[in-house]
Amino acid sequence: MPPISPEKLMARLGKGESIPAVLLLGTDTYLRDACCSRVVDACVDPAAREWGVCRFSAAEDELTHILGQAQTVPMLARRQVVIVREVDAIEHLADDDRDAAIAGLAAYLDDPAPFTVLILEAGVLDQRMKLAKVLLEKVLVVEAELPHDPKARTEMAAILAEQMAVDRGNKLDRDAAEELAELCNADLTAIHSEIEKLSTYAGPGEPIRRSDLAALVVSEQKHSVWELADMLASRRRADAFIFLDNLLREGEAAPALVGAITWMFRKLLEAQDLGANISQWQAAGRLGMRPATAELALKNARKIPRRQLVTGLRALYDADSQLKSASKNDRAVMEFLVAQLTRVVPPPGVAGAVTGVAGRND
Repeated sequence: MPPISPEKLMARLGKGESIPAVLLLGTDTYLRDACCSRVVDACVDPAAREWGVCRFSAAEDELTHILGQAQTVPMLARRQVVIVREVDAIEHLADDDRDAAIAGLAAYLDDPAPFTVLILEAGVLDQRMKLAKVLLEKVLVVEAELPHDPKARTEMAAILAEQMAVDRGNKLDRDAAEELAELCNADLTAIHSEIEKLSTYAGPGEPIRRSDLAALVVSEQKHSVWELADMLASRRRADAFIFLDNLLREGEAAPALVGAITWMFRKLLEAQDLGANISQWQAAGRLGMRPATAELALKNARKIPRRQLVTGLRALYDADSQLKSASKNDRAVMEFLVAQLTRVVPPPGVAGAVTGVAGRND
Protein backbone atom coordinates (compact mmCIF):
# COMPACT_ATOMS: atom_id res chain seq x y z
CA MET A 1 0.00 0.00 0.00
CA PRO A 2 1.31 3.51 -0.72
CA PRO A 3 2.07 5.45 2.49
CA ILE A 4 -0.41 8.05 3.69
CA SER A 5 0.18 11.15 5.82
CA PRO A 6 -0.74 11.45 9.51
CA GLU A 7 -3.43 13.94 8.46
CA LYS A 8 -5.11 11.30 6.27
CA LEU A 9 -4.90 8.75 9.07
CA MET A 10 -6.67 11.17 11.41
CA ALA A 11 -9.31 11.91 8.76
CA ARG A 12 -10.01 8.20 8.30
CA LEU A 13 -10.26 7.70 12.05
CA GLY A 14 -12.60 10.68 12.27
CA LYS A 15 -14.94 8.99 9.80
CA GLY A 16 -15.03 5.88 11.97
CA GLU A 17 -13.23 3.76 9.39
CA SER A 18 -12.12 0.34 10.63
CA ILE A 19 -8.34 -0.07 10.44
CA PRO A 20 -7.12 -3.52 11.56
CA ALA A 21 -3.38 -2.74 11.37
CA VAL A 22 -1.18 0.35 10.96
CA LEU A 23 2.54 0.72 10.35
CA LEU A 24 3.88 4.04 11.68
CA LEU A 25 7.09 4.46 9.72
CA GLY A 26 9.43 7.38 10.37
CA THR A 27 12.09 8.81 12.64
CA ASP A 28 9.94 11.55 14.21
CA THR A 29 9.07 9.96 17.56
CA TYR A 30 6.68 12.78 18.50
CA LEU A 31 4.68 12.24 15.32
CA ARG A 32 4.57 8.48 15.90
CA ASP A 33 3.36 9.03 19.47
CA ALA A 34 0.75 11.52 18.27
CA CYS A 35 -0.59 9.02 15.72
CA CYS A 36 -0.72 6.31 18.40
CA SER A 37 -2.67 8.61 20.69
CA ARG A 38 -5.17 9.42 17.94
CA VAL A 39 -5.76 5.72 17.24
CA VAL A 40 -6.26 5.00 20.95
CA ASP A 41 -8.63 7.98 21.31
CA ALA A 42 -10.69 6.77 18.36
CA CYS A 43 -10.83 3.09 19.32
CA VAL A 44 -10.80 2.73 23.10
CA ASP A 45 -13.06 4.45 25.63
CA PRO A 46 -11.06 6.43 28.25
CA ALA A 47 -12.51 4.33 31.09
CA ALA A 48 -11.30 1.12 29.40
CA ARG A 49 -7.74 2.16 28.55
CA GLU A 50 -6.19 0.20 31.42
CA TRP A 51 -7.43 -3.01 29.77
CA GLY A 52 -7.80 -1.91 26.17
CA VAL A 53 -4.25 -0.69 25.40
CA CYS A 54 -1.28 -3.08 25.39
CA ARG A 55 2.29 -2.02 24.66
CA PHE A 56 5.14 -4.27 23.49
CA SER A 57 8.59 -4.05 21.95
CA ALA A 58 9.62 -6.40 19.16
CA ALA A 59 13.18 -6.10 20.49
CA GLU A 60 12.18 -7.46 23.92
CA ASP A 61 8.94 -9.44 23.57
CA GLU A 62 8.28 -12.64 21.64
CA LEU A 63 6.17 -11.99 18.55
CA THR A 64 4.08 -15.10 19.27
CA HIS A 65 3.13 -13.55 22.63
CA ILE A 66 2.30 -10.21 20.98
CA LEU A 67 0.10 -11.82 18.33
CA GLY A 68 -1.51 -13.98 21.00
CA GLN A 69 -2.57 -10.82 22.81
CA ALA A 70 -3.92 -9.38 19.56
CA GLN A 71 -6.09 -12.48 19.14
CA THR A 72 -7.37 -12.42 22.72
CA VAL A 73 -10.70 -10.72 23.35
CA PRO A 74 -9.99 -7.77 25.69
CA MET A 75 -11.49 -7.72 29.18
CA LEU A 76 -13.89 -4.87 30.01
CA ALA A 77 -13.26 -3.19 26.66
CA ARG A 78 -15.11 -3.44 23.36
CA ARG A 79 -11.90 -3.01 21.33
CA GLN A 80 -8.19 -3.03 22.09
CA VAL A 81 -5.12 -1.38 20.61
CA VAL A 82 -1.91 -3.41 20.60
CA ILE A 83 1.18 -1.21 20.09
CA VAL A 84 4.44 -2.84 18.99
CA ARG A 85 7.53 -0.63 18.98
CA GLU A 86 10.88 -1.40 17.31
CA VAL A 87 9.38 -3.70 14.68
CA ASP A 88 12.62 -3.33 12.72
CA ALA A 89 14.25 -5.54 15.38
CA ILE A 90 12.68 -8.52 13.59
CA GLU A 91 15.08 -7.90 10.68
CA HIS A 92 18.03 -8.65 12.97
CA LEU A 93 16.88 -12.02 14.26
CA ALA A 94 18.63 -15.22 13.22
CA ASP A 95 17.45 -16.47 9.83
CA ASP A 96 15.08 -19.20 11.06
CA ASP A 97 13.64 -17.01 13.83
CA ARG A 98 13.19 -14.10 11.43
CA ASP A 99 11.40 -16.23 8.84
CA ALA A 100 9.11 -17.72 11.50
CA ALA A 101 8.29 -14.28 12.91
CA ILE A 102 7.48 -12.84 9.49
CA ALA A 103 5.36 -15.85 8.58
CA GLY A 104 3.41 -15.55 11.83
CA LEU A 105 2.88 -11.83 11.31
CA ALA A 106 1.76 -12.33 7.71
CA ALA A 107 -0.71 -15.01 8.80
CA TYR A 108 -2.21 -12.71 11.39
CA LEU A 109 -2.48 -9.81 8.91
CA ASP A 110 -4.32 -12.08 6.46
CA ASP A 111 -6.99 -12.70 9.12
CA PRO A 112 -6.74 -9.96 11.78
CA ALA A 113 -8.84 -10.04 14.93
CA PRO A 114 -11.91 -7.81 14.45
CA PHE A 115 -11.66 -6.40 17.99
CA THR A 116 -7.99 -5.36 17.71
CA VAL A 117 -6.11 -2.52 16.08
CA LEU A 118 -2.47 -3.53 15.70
CA ILE A 119 -0.04 -0.60 15.59
CA LEU A 120 3.48 -1.40 14.40
CA GLU A 121 6.21 1.23 14.81
CA ALA A 122 9.60 1.51 13.10
CA GLY A 123 12.04 4.28 12.37
CA VAL A 124 13.38 2.81 9.14
CA LEU A 125 12.77 -0.47 7.33
CA ASP A 126 15.04 -1.95 4.69
CA GLN A 127 12.66 -2.31 1.76
CA ARG A 128 14.85 -5.04 0.29
CA MET A 129 14.00 -7.26 3.25
CA LYS A 130 11.01 -9.58 3.40
CA LEU A 131 9.60 -7.89 6.52
CA ALA A 132 9.19 -4.56 4.75
CA LYS A 133 7.66 -6.20 1.69
CA VAL A 134 5.08 -8.03 3.79
CA LEU A 135 4.14 -4.94 5.79
CA LEU A 136 3.95 -2.62 2.78
CA GLU A 137 1.63 -5.13 1.08
CA LYS A 138 -0.69 -5.95 3.98
CA VAL A 139 -0.73 -2.94 6.34
CA LEU A 140 -1.88 0.68 6.15
CA VAL A 141 1.44 2.56 6.17
CA VAL A 142 1.56 6.03 7.72
CA GLU A 143 4.60 8.16 6.99
CA ALA A 144 5.42 9.48 10.47
CA GLU A 145 7.82 12.07 9.15
CA LEU A 146 7.39 15.72 8.29
CA PRO A 147 7.96 16.55 4.61
CA HIS A 148 11.50 17.38 3.53
CA ASP A 149 10.40 20.49 1.66
CA PRO A 150 10.77 23.38 4.16
CA LYS A 151 7.50 25.08 3.22
CA ALA A 152 5.47 21.87 3.33
CA ARG A 153 7.16 20.85 6.61
CA THR A 154 6.25 24.17 8.24
CA GLU A 155 2.67 23.93 6.99
CA MET A 156 2.21 20.45 8.45
CA ALA A 157 3.86 21.49 11.72
CA ALA A 158 1.40 24.40 11.92
CA ILE A 159 -1.56 22.05 11.45
CA LEU A 160 -0.24 19.78 14.20
CA ALA A 161 0.34 22.82 16.45
CA GLU A 162 -3.33 23.73 16.08
CA GLN A 163 -4.31 20.21 17.15
CA MET A 164 -1.93 20.38 20.13
CA ALA A 165 -3.68 23.54 21.28
CA VAL A 166 -7.11 21.89 20.91
CA ASP A 167 -5.85 19.01 23.05
CA ARG A 168 -5.03 21.57 25.75
CA GLY A 169 -8.49 23.15 25.49
CA ASN A 170 -7.38 26.22 23.53
CA LYS A 171 -7.68 27.42 19.96
CA LEU A 172 -4.48 28.48 18.21
CA ASP A 173 -5.03 31.11 15.51
CA ARG A 174 -3.80 29.85 12.14
CA ASP A 175 -1.35 32.71 11.64
CA ALA A 176 -0.05 32.12 15.17
CA ALA A 177 0.32 28.40 14.41
CA GLU A 178 2.37 29.13 11.29
CA GLU A 179 4.57 31.58 13.18
CA LEU A 180 5.09 29.13 16.04
CA ALA A 181 6.11 26.45 13.53
CA GLU A 182 8.65 28.85 12.02
CA LEU A 183 9.98 29.95 15.41
CA CYS A 184 10.52 26.33 16.46
CA ASN A 185 11.87 25.35 13.03
CA ALA A 186 9.10 22.74 12.69
CA ASP A 187 10.47 20.78 15.67
CA LEU A 188 7.32 19.10 16.99
CA THR A 189 8.74 18.41 20.43
CA ALA A 190 9.69 22.07 20.83
CA ILE A 191 6.28 23.19 19.50
CA HIS A 192 4.51 20.94 22.01
CA SER A 193 6.57 22.40 24.85
CA GLU A 194 5.72 25.95 23.76
CA ILE A 195 2.00 25.10 23.42
CA GLU A 196 2.00 23.91 27.04
CA LYS A 197 3.42 27.27 28.17
CA LEU A 198 1.15 29.29 25.87
CA SER A 199 -1.95 27.42 27.07
CA THR A 200 -1.14 28.24 30.67
CA TYR A 201 -0.37 31.86 29.75
CA ALA A 202 -3.59 32.36 27.74
CA GLY A 203 -5.81 30.61 30.28
CA PRO A 204 -8.33 27.75 30.04
CA GLY A 205 -10.48 27.93 26.92
CA GLU A 206 -8.88 31.15 25.70
CA PRO A 207 -7.51 31.55 22.16
CA ILE A 208 -3.74 31.71 21.67
CA ARG A 209 -2.77 34.68 19.48
CA ARG A 210 0.39 35.99 17.83
CA SER A 211 0.71 38.57 20.60
CA ASP A 212 1.01 35.70 23.08
CA LEU A 213 3.85 34.28 21.02
CA ALA A 214 5.59 37.65 21.07
CA ALA A 215 5.29 37.81 24.84
CA LEU A 216 6.29 34.24 25.61
CA VAL A 217 7.93 32.32 22.76
CA VAL A 218 10.17 34.94 21.16
CA SER A 219 13.10 34.28 23.47
CA GLU A 220 16.24 36.33 23.99
CA GLN A 221 17.93 34.19 21.36
CA LYS A 222 15.25 35.21 18.86
CA HIS A 223 15.65 38.87 19.79
CA SER A 224 19.41 38.59 19.36
CA VAL A 225 19.04 37.76 15.67
CA TRP A 226 18.13 41.41 15.10
CA GLU A 227 21.76 42.16 15.84
CA LEU A 228 22.54 39.93 12.87
CA ALA A 229 20.01 41.84 10.76
CA ASP A 230 22.01 45.02 11.25
CA MET A 231 25.21 43.21 10.24
CA LEU A 232 23.54 41.87 7.11
CA ALA A 233 22.20 45.30 6.21
CA SER A 234 25.67 46.85 6.42
CA ARG A 235 27.47 43.80 4.89
CA ARG A 236 29.62 43.32 8.03
CA ARG A 237 30.62 39.76 7.22
CA ALA A 238 33.46 39.53 9.76
CA ASP A 239 31.14 40.69 12.57
CA ALA A 240 28.50 38.21 11.44
CA PHE A 241 31.01 35.34 11.68
CA ILE A 242 31.94 36.43 15.21
CA PHE A 243 28.24 36.65 16.11
CA LEU A 244 27.67 33.13 14.79
CA ASP A 245 30.71 31.76 16.62
CA ASN A 246 29.51 33.23 19.93
CA LEU A 247 26.05 31.71 19.57
CA LEU A 248 27.41 28.27 18.70
CA ARG A 249 29.88 28.42 21.59
CA GLU A 250 27.01 29.28 23.94
CA GLY A 251 25.31 26.05 22.89
CA GLU A 252 22.68 27.30 20.46
CA ALA A 253 21.68 24.49 18.10
CA ALA A 254 22.28 25.20 14.42
CA PRO A 255 18.75 24.16 13.31
CA ALA A 256 17.24 26.49 15.91
CA LEU A 257 19.41 29.37 14.67
CA VAL A 258 18.29 28.74 11.10
CA GLY A 259 14.69 28.79 12.32
CA ALA A 260 15.23 32.08 14.15
CA ILE A 261 16.91 33.75 11.16
CA THR A 262 14.20 32.47 8.80
CA TRP A 263 11.57 33.95 11.10
CA MET A 264 13.46 37.25 11.09
CA PHE A 265 13.67 37.32 7.28
CA ARG A 266 9.93 36.73 7.02
CA LYS A 267 9.29 39.56 9.48
CA LEU A 268 11.50 41.87 7.44
CA LEU A 269 9.51 41.04 4.30
CA GLU A 270 6.26 41.67 6.18
CA ALA A 271 7.65 44.97 7.49
CA GLN A 272 8.49 46.08 3.94
CA ASP A 273 4.85 45.55 2.99
CA LEU A 274 3.61 47.88 5.75
CA GLY A 275 4.63 51.09 4.01
CA ALA A 276 6.92 53.95 5.01
CA ASN A 277 4.63 55.95 7.34
CA ILE A 278 3.56 53.29 9.80
CA SER A 279 4.48 53.76 13.47
CA GLN A 280 6.25 51.17 15.59
CA TRP A 281 3.03 50.72 17.60
CA GLN A 282 0.97 50.04 14.49
CA ALA A 283 3.71 47.73 13.18
CA ALA A 284 3.76 45.84 16.47
CA GLY A 285 0.09 44.95 16.03
CA ARG A 286 0.45 44.03 12.38
CA LEU A 287 3.62 41.98 12.87
CA GLY A 288 2.54 40.34 16.13
CA MET A 289 5.57 41.47 18.14
CA ARG A 290 6.61 43.90 20.84
CA PRO A 291 6.92 47.59 19.87
CA ALA A 292 10.69 47.67 20.46
CA THR A 293 11.19 44.60 18.25
CA ALA A 294 8.82 46.02 15.63
CA GLU A 295 10.94 49.17 15.52
CA LEU A 296 14.02 47.04 14.79
CA ALA A 297 12.13 45.23 12.06
CA LEU A 298 11.07 48.52 10.43
CA LYS A 299 14.58 49.97 10.62
CA ASN A 300 16.30 46.95 9.09
CA ALA A 301 13.56 46.38 6.52
CA ARG A 302 14.39 49.79 5.04
CA LYS A 303 18.08 48.89 4.77
CA ILE A 304 17.97 45.42 3.20
CA PRO A 305 16.75 45.12 -0.40
CA ARG A 306 13.79 42.80 -0.89
CA ARG A 307 15.74 40.80 -3.47
CA GLN A 308 18.41 40.09 -0.85
CA LEU A 309 15.76 38.86 1.63
CA VAL A 310 14.14 36.54 -0.93
CA THR A 311 17.52 35.13 -1.98
CA GLY A 312 18.43 34.75 1.70
CA LEU A 313 15.31 32.72 2.37
CA ARG A 314 16.31 30.27 -0.34
CA ALA A 315 19.76 29.92 1.27
CA LEU A 316 18.11 29.37 4.66
CA TYR A 317 15.87 26.62 3.27
CA ASP A 318 18.91 24.91 1.72
CA ALA A 319 20.83 25.13 5.01
CA ASP A 320 17.87 23.74 6.93
CA SER A 321 17.63 20.75 4.58
CA GLN A 322 21.36 20.05 4.94
CA LEU A 323 21.22 20.24 8.73
CA LYS A 324 18.31 17.81 8.86
CA SER A 325 19.66 15.32 6.35
CA ALA A 326 23.25 14.62 5.40
CA SER A 327 25.22 17.28 7.28
CA LYS A 328 28.04 16.04 9.51
CA ASN A 329 29.45 19.51 10.21
CA ASP A 330 26.81 21.97 11.40
CA ARG A 331 29.36 24.76 11.86
CA ALA A 332 30.50 24.51 8.23
CA VAL A 333 26.88 24.68 7.05
CA MET A 334 26.26 27.76 9.20
CA GLU A 335 29.44 29.52 8.09
CA PHE A 336 28.58 28.97 4.44
CA LEU A 337 25.09 30.29 5.17
CA VAL A 338 26.45 33.48 6.75
CA ALA A 339 28.74 33.97 3.75
CA GLN A 340 25.72 33.72 1.46
CA LEU A 341 23.59 36.06 3.57
CA THR A 342 26.28 38.76 3.67
CA ARG A 343 27.06 38.82 -0.03
CA VAL A 344 25.65 41.55 -2.24
CA VAL A 345 22.82 40.43 -4.49
CA PRO A 346 23.08 42.45 -7.71
CA PRO A 347 19.96 43.81 -9.42
CA PRO A 348 18.67 41.74 -12.33
CA GLY A 349 20.90 42.13 -15.38
CA VAL A 350 23.90 43.45 -13.40
CA ALA A 351 26.90 41.11 -13.57
CA GLY A 352 30.12 41.07 -11.59
CA ALA A 353 28.82 43.00 -8.59
CA VAL A 354 28.88 40.08 -6.15
CA THR A 355 32.58 39.33 -6.16
CA GLY A 356 33.75 42.90 -6.26
CA VAL A 357 31.67 44.18 -3.35
CA ALA A 358 31.58 41.11 -1.16
CA GLY A 359 35.33 40.80 -1.27
CA ARG A 360 35.76 44.11 0.58
CA ASN A 361 33.74 42.77 3.51
CA ASP A 362 35.78 39.63 4.17
